[in-house]
Amino acid sequence: MTTDTQNRTRTEEFKVEGGKVLDTIKDLIHQGNIRRIILKNEAGKTLIEIPLTLGLVGAALLPVFAAVGALAAVATRMVIVVEKVDQA
Repeated sequence: MTTDTQNRTRTEEFKVEGGKVLDTIKDLIHQGNIRRIILKNEAGKTLIEIPLTLGLVGAALLPVFAAVGALAAVATRMVIVVEKVDQA
């Protein structure tokens, strides 16, 4: 007997000030079940897309945090789009 589980994705958007971007992303990653994070500027242009996998933790995220920190330093407001996986 086998069971199939379907994974559905949903997206959430967060509008944050530049200084809070890195903290918000760290909190979202710790929540888990996130497939991808997309950072956009106020005009809706994608600045960076970060695919996340189950094995991507700790030191592997340091370059990602550095890139996000650099983007947050030059942008006043950003939109964080989070793609989450919902298991049905």
